[in-house]
Amino acid sequence: MNQPAPVRYTKPEECVEATLSRVGKHVVLGLPVAIGKPNGLVNSFVARALADPSIRLTIVTALSLRKPRGRSDLERRLVEPLSERVFGAFPELEYIRLIEQGRLPDNIEIVEFFLEPGAWLNSASLQQNYLSANYTHVARDALQRGLNVIAQLVARPPAGEAPAGLLSLGANPDLTADLLPQIAQMRASGKPFALIGQIHSELPFMYGDALVAADTFDFLLDDPGTRLFCPPNAPIPRPEYAIALNVSTLIRDGGTLQLGIGELGDAIVYALQLRHQQPAIYRDVLESFGLLARHRRLIESEGGTAPFERGLYGCSEMLADGFLDLYRSGVLKRRVYGSAKLQRLLDEGRIDEQVSERTLAALHEGGMRRMSFVDFHEFRDVGLFRDDCEYDRGMLIAPDGTQLRANFDDPEQRRQIARACLGERLRNGIVADAGFFFGPRGFYEALRTMPVAERRLFAMRAISFVNELYGHEWELKVAQRRHARFVNTTMMVTGLGAAVSDTLADGRVVSGVGGQYNFVAMAHALPDARSILCLRATRQSHGEVTSSIPWSYGNTTIPRHLRDIVVTEYGIADLRGRTDREVVEALLAIMDSRFQERFVADAKRAGKLPRDYRVADSMGNNTPQRLQERFAPWRARKLFEDLPFGSDITPEEVVLAKALRGLKAATESWPGKVSATLRALLADGSAARLQPYLARMALTAPTSFGERLQRGLVAIAVAAALKEESGL
Repeated sequence: MNQPAPVRYTKPEECVEATLSRVGKHVVLGLPVAIGKPNGLVNSFVARALADPSIRLTIVTALSLRKPRGRSDLERRLVEPLSERVFGAFPELEYIRLIEQGRLPDNIEIVEFFLEPGAWLNSASLQQNYLSANYTHVARDALQRGLNVIAQLVARPPAGEAPAGLLSLGANPDLTADLLPQIAQMRASGKPFALIGQIHSELPFMYGDALVAADTFDFLLDDPGTRLFCPPNAPIPRPEYAIALNVSTLIRDGGTLQLGIGELGDAIVYALQLRHQQPAIYRDVLESFGLLARHRRLIESEGGTAPFERGLYGCSEMLADGFLDLYRSGVLKRRVYGSAKLQRLLDEGRIDEQVSERTLAALHEGGMRRMSFVDFHEFRDVGLFRDDCEYDRGMLIAPDGTQLRANFDDPEQRRQIARACLGERLRNGIVADAGFFFGPRGFYEALRTMPVAERRLFAMRAISFVNELYGHEWELKVAQRRHARFVNTTMMVTGLGAAVSDTLADGRVVSGVGGQYNFVAMAHALPDARSILCLRATRQSHGEVTSSIPWSYGNTTIPRHLRDIVVTEYGIADLRGRTDREVVEALLAIMDSRFQERFVADAKRAGKLPRDYRVADSMGNNTPQRLQERFAPWRARKLFEDLPFGSDITPEEVVLAKALRGLKAATESWPGKVSATLRALLADGSAARLQPYLARMALTAPTSFGERLQRGLVAIAVAAALKEESGL
């Protein structure tokens, strides 16, 4: 006998047994990206499979998050107290521990389509079971692999906020919302499926596609009483700030913004706020960096430097906490509505949010003579018509019963419709659509405590809506996503403009494709959109600095024929519509000067530059030292600080992180290790300015030779970091 959904459980083990009873011993378990995983329940599935080898458990997911790890003893001294303070009761995934320890049994398979960046290069298990797919194709691919269970965290509505029987998919409607129609079809055809939700009290109650009926779920599990994963804001380095300044000039007022998480995303938010709130200082900064002189024509045609009068709309794969900062500062304020016809009129300035006879006249001037049943319901949903107005066979029925032809040709007819049927203002506007979110603890708290009217402005959507342009909502997406700027990061850009974002030359996966290809392709499909790929000009590995703009590379994520805008800390390269020689020259201008001659030689050998080509003298200042000098006067004025938005990381931890990175780079070679050891043994750790850092590392009173050596290493590394910070 079937039980009414959802069946409720207090213990995850009971839910696991009920799932096995429904779908059998071959479980293909879909888990959301990042924070939406019910880790305790997942661990129960893993424990059950460990106890019974006849169970075959396949987990399809992405971004299996874990607390930070320290590889060396010094790193652990820094990381472990921070991890305990910030992440506290966050339960780690047992399958991650098994993979780390090389103990994942044959009957458990983990398939990820996006890995924790750089963390699993040496994991044979995850490298072999990586699923290379666009984010928008993952739902299809999971079904093809036999998906029969989905489990994710869900949110209850705050008291009095929503009708009984509603839940929210919270941070992760991304794939689940796309899969719900297929799940309904499977159920209707008698195929066993289990959709499991676990209530989590810290998860914000979000709207959009995240809003679902509780009986959508087969099983509901009680709140685990644990913490959501909450990575703290990280310090923003100078190169990221420099990249962000360039990007900020390419954002068009009244446009659309896609933005990611991390230091670069925070830096772009900071630069946009500076542009909006302190425009005079912003222009001075741009002038001091020479950005206006080098890129004035591109900035004038594609972006701008003035404050945001119309504002931006966010259409982003991930809702980063920076979008809330942009909203609070008045940058993210362009509302979009669920009507392509009205949206175009709004953005053209022919109507505003106030509904009136003028709105009907503008629709008529735009080509609408008669209003269909579909048009009416679209318009009523966004507030053009009153809720108590109806439509029947070409007639509008006013609240008092008066019937009016749904025809806009006659001015008098429009006046009668306006008097009897129009609402007061457009409603259900959105300032940001996103597929998933995660971020610092304060971000979740801000969403949870935000008044419902404001929280509704941030709609959580199926990933097919955000990351894809085509489909039945094509016209609406085109209307909403005007002047779109899709900003993403990449690891490398080749000499002919292809981007390397997910895989090394030998095939090992660093992260994943995610939605990058989707956004690049969308930028080429939309009439006035641009893709902006950002990267540091150099990277360091094993003590060696190399260029991030190599002539060629063994793998690429974005093909050269989709090349668009590329940004480094040294400038902007506009590659769209350019010939190969023009692309080479544009990239040469934004690469580190130390690698330009080699790059030119490679280009000449390939026949992409003339034999007599010479690097211009003006390109010789693309150096880290010159970048530091440009920031120095602005840093002295308390601009471009390490943590402009605050963080759960302390100032001492910021300096220590820089110090340990510098120490690691200095000791990657054998001579470097010997030199650092000798200096550490002779170091004087008694200086007053070093004591807070030594105390944080529990090295103020070393009790062994090893601790004395560590004390010396920290002392010299911190001293170097402080010296670099002061610019001396």
